[in-house]
Amino acid sequence: MPDHDRIEGAAKNMGGKAKEFAGKITGDEKLKAEGKADQVSGKIQNAVGGLKDSLREDKRN
Repeated sequence: MPDHDRIEGAAKNMGGKAKEFAGKITGDEKLKAEGKADQVSGKIQNAVGGLKDSLREDKRN
């Protein structure tokens, strides 16, 4: 099972994409920027979760 951080990171990334898209449609630069920031944060969180998964897998072997 994937690490909790990977799941949350992926969700945050998707939410950020939706925010960015909404910002583009409405012309709201602040919402667009928040969406981009959420995407970066989600990608980082997903990477941390991937690292945890790798470490956990290494312990099993």
